[in-house]
Amino acid sequence: MIRARHLFGLACLLFVAATARDGFDAWIARTSLPSLAVETGVEVRDRNGELLRAYQVEDGRWRLDASLATTDPRFVEMLIRYEDKRFYQHSGVDLIAMLRAIGQAVRHGEVISGGSTLTMQVARLLEDSGTGAWRGKLRQMRVAWALERALSKTRILDLYLQRAPYGGNLEGITAATRAYFGKPPRRLTQAEAALLVALPQSPETRRPDRFPETTQAARTRVLQRLAKADVLTEEEFESAVSAPLPTTRRPVPQLAPHLADRLREEGPRRIETTLDRNLQIDMERLAKSALRGLPDQVSTAILVADHRTGEVLASVGSATYSNTRNAGFVDMTQAPRSPGSTLKPLVYGLGFDRGLAHPETLISDRPRQFGTYAPQNFDGAFRGDVSVREALHMSLNLPVVSMLDVIGPAVLVERMKAANAAPVIPGGKAGLAVALGGAGVSLENLVGLYAGIAAGGASVRLSPLPGDAPVSQRFLSQRSAWYLSDILRDVPPPPNARAGQIAFKTGTSYGHRDAWAIGFDGAHVVGVWMGRPDGTPVPGAFGGDLAAPILFEAFGHLGDVTPLPPAPQDALMVGRSDLPEPLKTFREKGLFAATTQPQLAFPPDGAQVDTGGAPVVARIRDGHAPFTWLADGVPVVVKSHDREQEIAIPGRGYLTITVIDSAGQSTRTRIFVN
Repeated sequence: MIRARHLFGLACLLFVAATARDGFDAWIARTSLPSLAVETGVEVRDRNGELLRAYQVEDGRWRLDASLATTDPRFVEMLIRYEDKRFYQHSGVDLIAMLRAIGQAVRHGEVISGGSTLTMQVARLLEDSGTGAWRGKLRQMRVAWALERALSKTRILDLYLQRAPYGGNLEGITAATRAYFGKPPRRLTQAEAALLVALPQSPETRRPDRFPETTQAARTRVLQRLAKADVLTEEEFESAVSAPLPTTRRPVPQLAPHLADRLREEGPRRIETTLDRNLQIDMERLAKSALRGLPDQVSTAILVADHRTGEVLASVGSATYSNTRNAGFVDMTQAPRSPGSTLKPLVYGLGFDRGLAHPETLISDRPRQFGTYAPQNFDGAFRGDVSVREALHMSLNLPVVSMLDVIGPAVLVERMKAANAAPVIPGGKAGLAVALGGAGVSLENLVGLYAGIAAGGASVRLSPLPGDAPVSQRFLSQRSAWYLSDILRDVPPPPNARAGQIAFKTGTSYGHRDAWAIGFDGAHVVGVWMGRPDGTPVPGAFGGDLAAPILFEAFGHLGDVTPLPPAPQDALMVGRSDLPEPLKTFREKGLFAATTQPQLAFPPDGAQVDTGGAPVVARIRDGHAPFTWLADGVPVVVKSHDREQEIAIPGRGYLTITVIDSAGQSTRTRIFVN
């Protein structure tokens, strides 16, 4: 009978316990959890994952992405041993620690130690609630139990690392280590880790930049307890306790601000780029030094890219992002400006492609009027007959305008578009002045154009984002692109710079509003612009004097110069005397008696031809013999009186057939050979 009563009593106790447990579980299950989404500032990183620039969250706090995986494990160990040593055993609330804290408070009449677990602290941070009132503490306990049921321990630690306060507007361990130590939290010293353990307990009164004595005492207490718990050796304790405190807050990196602003508009919270952090720092310093001694309103921009891949390695939109006197907030890598003489190489390249000229072809530099347009050379002098090579070296105006007069401005614009360098044309219709800078081109597009020349005439679209290489198209033949590289690398460099290694061109726009220098070696292309963003003239500003020295300094930061490629097999490496007769002297439009224009009767322009590997048969009508026949700009038949020729096929792809008659008139057709 007694035994039966005992069993009945035990059953009643178990029922009450089970009922209480079920009620407790239901109470926790009904908990309304705060949002677990933590807004972090946008981070822009370089090709190696190094931070270039970060942004604050909307309320002005520095809160950067953080996680257990990116935080020093030693710090995490110290944090848990100091704050919540049974973190991995309890289910959100450490009742043992809480009872101990209550007992100490009763005995001493004040709070000696806290009973909050890391999970409870996360609950408080997520709800932004206080720590003192018992109602708030009960709420934190309830949320902590609910968090433990919904999240893993790792996720809870991630939330703590993202939200813990570290003084001022610093929130999260990444913002703290950036501000106090100038580095990410991946590797920390014992002294640094101890400081970060101590700060969140009283983030405002323990700020090392304002209250160093209080901070020192708090860090020492953390180190003493960890040493007593054998987390630190005696040697580690002595080293950490004597380590100096950070006395100032370091600025969060703000590199490549213009580019970062553009990417931020469309990018995710973490933006990976192709930039190189160290090179970006070098280029920003170089841009600042370039402005010394110049008027305050002058700005500069620098762009560095790998023309083999199109990857942007450094982008400086201005030397002084926050300077309003020179509109430093304007990204001058993107602003359309007059390119001055920097388009001249492309004009000559198109002439090479069309069989109109060779680098050794003579071209006239004499006064001439093109309708109502009468261009002059920059110095007002004329030099008579010069080679195309010399005309480009000296950046003469009359020869290049004569060349464009034959090619046509519309062709130049179309080829610029093919090179991803579409110009802004005033009035919408291009004229001959485009050859001398009568259009708007951004530094980025101009550098992209030269990248395409460096890449053998295939378009290169520059991008600061990895894996963003678009489909390339040819805008110049490889041979013509090499002719340009060969000419430009012999342009006299600035004083004290080595000649013959970098192919480059300078430019100065009308009224000295823009000074340019664009150049490349076998791997990199660099562009420099200098001027006033508002377009006001800068008297005495020349590309050769201002921009070219900066260009060569920029290449100096890239290390050893990569050699330019050798001549392609179809390059015509002869002097003027050995050139085909029509290529010895450039025939200017309108300077010779009119004759019947030759016409290619077959194949028609744009045709697709399938010859089974046999030569293409081409026929010409009109014009005056003898004729010179060229395939992709290379003479294949010279001084022929035949109006029908077999043109050998170099392979599958596009083929341009050009015929020049004895009067220098030409015709061409572009076909695709299957």
